[in-house]
Amino acid sequence: MVPSAGAGLAITDPSTDRLWEVLFCPFASRGTTVRSSEQGVLSRKRGREPRLEMGDPQGNLCTDAGVGDLVTEKCLVASKGPARRVQLACSGQYCAFPLDGNALCVWNTDDPSYQPLTLRGHHEPITAVAFGNAVSPLLVCSASRDYVIMWTLDECRQKALQGLTPRGVVMGTLLGKVLCLRLSPDDRAVAVCAGKKIFMLDTESQSTRAELEGHRGAVTAAEFCLWQTHLIISVSEDRSFKKRVFPKVWDHHMGSLIYNSSVLTASPLLSLLIDAESRQLVTGCANGQLWIFSLVEGHHYRCVTRVDLKKKSESFFRRVESRLCSLPEEGQRVCTDGLEKGEEVEASLPVLGLGPCDLSLVLPAECGCLPSENTTCLWIGSSAGLFIFNLANFELEAVLHYKDFRSSSIQVAGSCAVMSKVGGEKAVCLLTSLCGCKIALLEIYAAALVRSQRGHNAGRDLSVLPRAHVLSTSPLYFRPAEENRTQPAPQRQSAMRSTIKDQPLVFHSKVRSSGYASTPHITLFSPKTNTRSSGDRSLPRRDCHRGKEYPLESSPPTKVHKQRVIAHGPVAVSCVQYSGDGRWLACGLANHLSLVFRADLTGTPAVFSGHDGAVSTVCWSHDGRWLLSTSRDGTLRLWSLRGAELALCVGKDVFSKPARSAQFYYIDTFILLSSGPELQLLKYHVATCRDGIQRYKQKSRCKGVFRLPTTGMTEITSLSAVNDFYSYLVLTAGRNRTLEVFDLNAGCSAATIIEAHSRPVHQICQNKGSSFMTQQHQFYNLFATTATGDGIKLWDLRTLRCERCFEGHPNHGYPCGIAFSPCGRYVASGAEDRHVYMYDVGSSTFSHRLAGHTDTVTGVAFSPSAPQRQKHLKSTSWE
Repeated sequence: MVPSAGAGLAITDPSTDRLWEVLFCPFASRGTTVRSSEQGVLSRKRGREPRLEMGDPQGNLCTDAGVGDLVTEKCLVASKGPARRVQLACSGQYCAFPLDGNALCVWNTDDPSYQPLTLRGHHEPITAVAFGNAVSPLLVCSASRDYVIMWTLDECRQKALQGLTPRGVVMGTLLGKVLCLRLSPDDRAVAVCAGKKIFMLDTESQSTRAELEGHRGAVTAAEFCLWQTHLIISVSEDRSFKKRVFPKVWDHHMGSLIYNSSVLTASPLLSLLIDAESRQLVTGCANGQLWIFSLVEGHHYRCVTRVDLKKKSESFFRRVESRLCSLPEEGQRVCTDGLEKGEEVEASLPVLGLGPCDLSLVLPAECGCLPSENTTCLWIGSSAGLFIFNLANFELEAVLHYKDFRSSSIQVAGSCAVMSKVGGEKAVCLLTSLCGCKIALLEIYAAALVRSQRGHNAGRDLSVLPRAHVLSTSPLYFRPAEENRTQPAPQRQSAMRSTIKDQPLVFHSKVRSSGYASTPHITLFSPKTNTRSSGDRSLPRRDCHRGKEYPLESSPPTKVHKQRVIAHGPVAVSCVQYSGDGRWLACGLANHLSLVFRADLTGTPAVFSGHDGAVSTVCWSHDGRWLLSTSRDGTLRLWSLRGAELALCVGKDVFSKPARSAQFYYIDTFILLSSGPELQLLKYHVATCRDGIQRYKQKSRCKGVFRLPTTGMTEITSLSAVNDFYSYLVLTAGRNRTLEVFDLNAGCSAATIIEAHSRPVHQICQNKGSSFMTQQHQFYNLFATTATGDGIKLWDLRTLRCERCFEGHPNHGYPCGIAFSPCGRYVASGAEDRHVYMYDVGSSTFSHRLAGHTDTVTGVAFSPSAPQRQKHLKSTSWE
């Protein structure tokens, strides 16, 4: 026994010239560990933990080399040959990688000081490694051109401790170059992707179950379906001018092809992952793109979305930088740990590996209406770094570049495998260098990484439901009783009034008529603006026609109930909205008219004419008596439903720029509108004179009581606020693709979300519920935004985060509208393919696709009272 240069003692066996070394590792869970090597030399380098240079896993092995607070390099191995472009393997406790070409090295990730196990049996370089799914016994499979060998890890370790040579079971021979290995969920079969074929090998009988043929190029990846174990999905590439990647779904029990989907891409697919919670298939491309497919039954393996990893990374860092700029200096120092400013994103980010990531503790499901899978994430390993990708909103949660940590031994990776540990707080990543022979094992503090790059509860004080009383300095503060109170008169006038207060103005007991009473009433002038029958002129009263409660568990409409053509000729319908009681449906047309139909689309509609441009928005008052409309002529008009008469017209003399959108606000107390970059609040008074002559003299009036510019003076493209109850918050979307939340109680901007979409938002839709049902209070903090060519995003005001992204409806050139169902469980969207798409808030792809239109569907609206009906443009009703 001789003293070691490291922290421990070295024990030498003279008979075999074998060095047995006992290390006391303060960082390990165990006290001592025995390691065996033919010729071992223990050395310590300055600033690092003990480094062991051994001959049996011949290379340099470094333990616990600190490289930062977020990442720790647990070990580093220098192999004799390169191990790039090979399939590495990580499980919950172990990782496996090729060593020196034809040897397999298995490392314990929980205790790196534990003896690494080296398995030999291949004569050709190992190209693929995979772990089994069962915990005991844990299987590991390795493949090369000569053999496919299955190893039982516990048996191999026992033989190694006894001094015997571990041996595996040969599953197949001379199958060709294997690019991918996958074991079935029950470990009874292994899929070997060699060349253009997939060999299904039986692990018990060591026989070939089936050979799956049909690919035109080399099979690059394969995955078993976890809930349908007889299915396996694979991708390949052919070598034509423009490579075509074919995802295929096989029944490996029958040896038949079930589904074949062609996807055009300029680069081959390198990796696959199936997420059981969201029922989605994710595949990574060599040019840094992700393709996501839905595996839900009935979706027919439809493509949900395609994500450019480089663009997502650039957008993510811009958002992180904007959040850090708004934090105190101390917070900035904490959040920027490990992130070098000025670093450029790599030109290409090939997706080398995909792995599950559990962030349920970091990203809690705060919203009760969203299911738990809204926190489903995955690890993306590329040559430049690691990414945490959210499968619900298709956004990055964290980015970690290898070069940002100068102590990391590998700056550019050639192969990558990553896996979260139990609990999700940490993850292990196995890397091989692209240029060189280094193999490194990294331990990543995933929770700390995500928290360091997230906003610090920026929206924790925001809520649609008010939490405080109206401030006396707020523009929303008003006193109706004091406004109508007459000012006190001087004493002299008061005395005079008291004298004649109780005296009649006419001192005759009878007044003779001048003749007007005996003359029949003749209407002097009446414009023909309403073509409805007299029976339709009755004023709607919500309380008198209140129906049953809207069922919370109602299913979305799927069948056409009634269809009606609004206008003959090429007349587009730009907007549509139901009244709060569900009795009336208002439509704004491009021919300057607004129409009001009965909810059942029967009878003649009321016609509201007066605009000189296409009607852009229509909005009902809370009591259902008034209809508000804006037009491209820059005017705002307030209509009375009784007689379809104009009650108020506000033009350019009030607005500095044309009013783009307007609505009633604060339970009909104000009119909220956008004019250029300003948000304006108008107080209005409507005169309800019924005199035949005086009613044509406009006595209604309005005045601006408050205006607030947006940050950066950007033009407002859409706004939204709740009018069914008192709420202080107003949501706006800007031309610069930002979302801004205004608190009108405080009279200022409360929060800003930059780069909400890739294009300007053309509609904000809040989950306002319905007067026929009550939702949980946290439901009202949800709102959706849509932009041309960028899908629909679901946001939460409390976190100011995009919680889910809805993709699948074609919307590339024309702004298509969206709407929430009264129960808050569905979002409907128009589309350019003449269909209406129904999305469940718990899924990122559409659940129903409703046909019936002959042109682009530009707007949708749910009936607030009847769940079996849904109207949208061209006035088609669904049930």
